Amino acid sequence: MSTIAAVATPQGNGAIGIVRISGPESLSLLEKIVQPSARHFDHFRPWVLHRGRFQAEDGRFLDDVLAVYMPAPKTYSGEDMAEIHCHGNPLILQSVLASLFQLGARPAERGEFTKRAFLNGRIDLSQAEAVGELVGAVSRSGLCDSVQRLCGHLSQKVTDLRERVDALRGELAVACDFPDDEVECLERGRFLEALTGLDQALLALLQGSERGRLMQEGARVVLAGAVNAGKSSLLNALLGRERALVTEVAGTTRDFLEEFCDLDGLPVRLIDTAGLHAHSQDPVEKLGIARGQECLKHCDAIVLVFDQSLWHGQEGAERCPDAEYAEILAEYGKRPILLVWNKIDIAPAWSGPPLWAKGYASCAVSCLNGQGLDELSSRLRALLLGCEKPTSEHVSCNVRQALALRRAQEELSALLADVRANVAYDLCAVRLDLLAEILGEVIGVSTPAEVLNVVFDRFCIGK
Repeated sequence: MSTIAAVATPQGNGAIGIVRISGPESLSLLEKIVQPSARHFDHFRPWVLHRGRFQAEDGRFLDDVLAVYMPAPKTYSGEDMAEIHCHGNPLILQSVLASLFQLGARPAERGEFTKRAFLNGRIDLSQAEAVGELVGAVSRSGLCDSVQRLCGHLSQKVTDLRERVDALRGELAVACDFPDDEVECLERGRFLEALTGLDQALLALLQGSERGRLMQEGARVVLAGAVNAGKSSLLNALLGRERALVTEVAGTTRDFLEEFCDLDGLPVRLIDTAGLHAHSQDPVEKLGIARGQECLKHCDAIVLVFDQSLWHGQEGAERCPDAEYAEILAEYGKRPILLVWNKIDIAPAWSGPPLWAKGYASCAVSCLNGQGLDELSSRLRALLLGCEKPTSEHVSCNVRQALALRRAQEELSALLADVRANVAYDLCAVRLDLLAEILGEVIGVSTPAEVLNVVFDRFCIGK
């Protein structure tokens, strides 16, 4: 295995710059380019920072540095490693790299340090991906999500599933070898029960794929409702600033507005749309309403805003009396929807949502005085993530992992159908083998080389 080197800190000037080295020649390279300052220096003691001077390839001393040697196997890459901490001038960092390359090291490829950690068994593939996602996280929720997977929460759950599959494979092999004793080896009812348990566990993991996407990429939330229900006021209240025009004139918003908002660490794009007005004759307003309908088709959640001062007294209605609201509920009812009853500061005391709205998440607010906005934020966040506060039990996954888990779930569904149809056990064993292989792809046990290349090519150089 060759020895690699790269700058591990961001480009540009900085107080500190770090050059990382990994491979069998790490220690010898360190000894050749760093002149220790200690008068009675003997050797680079492992895991100890030594002060010294960096000696360039032409023999000149260019910087006062700190250097550390880390012996295998308990290093990040699983190999001998070394780091040189110098001042963060790019010229110095490039001089350090030039000296290392002249002495035999080669430039590290994208993600090669983490790839070596994976190949040397220090981390599995899902943890390696979490490293890249941790570096690139754009929100606190995305950061926490990446840390959970880096700590192995997803790995452990997938490993447990794979062990259960392997146990069934063993029992099935015995049943195939001794067909006359099939009932004693693996009774069909018990086989179905075990597969059903696996199916439920897989579905639970797949539910986390959408949560992971939202935490990493953010959610699109559409504010919809009648003209003058208070959508723009709600947008301004959630943003904490006057972004949208709010007037007494109905239909102020004639196009959609899109703004970023942070919901307790969850990145959200709030989209304020034109008010629902089916009988509008204004061509501009009709175009704005049509654009709002397009936003509804591609959002992650809908906040339906009602003017509570106009809806008071209709609590007993069994069906939504407003045709435009009813149409949205009918067409997008399977999407997360939060009903917001606005203007409670001028309406009679709110006694809860009407009868027809009992199946939806609801809250009452006043955009004027801020009443209920904290509850709205927490309810919207829980609606998007599927839980109040994600814990270690709420494991998420990225797109690649989710695709593999969906393939595994499809294979398991087909296997369940085969078992119920009394298909021979030796044919069921083929599906069970494929199921184990697909689960192995999630954590890198049986992942094709081209998939690994795609994963690590997304990393920055030096990681």
